[in-house]
Amino acid sequence: MGALDGTHINAFTSAVDRHALRDRKGGITQNCLAACSFNFRFLYIITGFEGSAADATMFLHARLLDFAIPPGKYYITDAGFAICDTLIVPYRGVRYHLAEWGRAGVR
Repeated sequence: MGALDGTHINAFTSAVDRHALRDRKGGITQNCLAACSFNFRFLYIITGFEGSAADATMFLHARLLDFAIPPGKYYITDAGFAICDTLIVPYRGVRYHLAEWGRAGVR
């Protein structure tokens, strides 16, 4: 169906709430999950998660809330997601960068 990933957006909040929005790099952010089609159209967005929230956590919350994926359809994701029946996740430890294919002479 498309691609699915989380992204961090800088957030501004009161000093009392800063601890909740601190991400793993020390910034103050909120984490958002977005699904896009291969035509570059947003199909689903959920926002407002704490900066420390993992992509997999947001995905689980979205699925329980209202993010329906039809049977037999899949989203391409990165390694931040768990393998399941609706996501295509790359193998950990395998490099998939195009530059590496070019250096190897594989076309």
